[in-house]
Amino acid sequence: MDCYSCKSISGEKRISPGPTIHEGEYWLVEHAYPCGMVGWLVIILKRHAEALHELSLEESRELGKLQHRVAIILHQMLDCEKEYVACFGEAAHFNHIHFHVIPKPRDLPDELRGPGIFRMLKVTDEEGVPRNTIKEFCESLKHIFKAEE
Repeated sequence: MDCYSCKSISGEKRISPGPTIHEGEYWLVEHAYPCGMVGWLVIILKRHAEALHELSLEESRELGKLQHRVAIILHQMLDCEKEYVACFGEAAHFNHIHFHVIPKPRDLPDELRGPGIFRMLKVTDEEGVPRNTIKEFCESLKHIFKAEE
């Protein structure tokens, strides 16, 4: 199995240039990379599973609380119009269950609304948000999460 999420979680090959934003009992909050917007977060199950029906009740409860918390923090930090949440886990090397939590900017072009937003994940490192910007954003979020615990 060549699971990039498992490799990132273990530290073998991190995906995000920033630190883990939050580590719960069952889930991690990370920043997507590369991507075309600051604040595109991913909630990743700490163990390998590939479908929602594989989650325990405890994992599902923590996930619900995290989705709520992440959405509120993103809205406060970025003044986004709304937050999209998506779970597919079918891209090559990314079958590991994870949830995208995406801040929808108020001025988002029509062609990027809804599922079109995923075009912002199809960028090169050079086209995407700079690594240092993501690192700084992750550090800020990490402090917010810690302050609220």
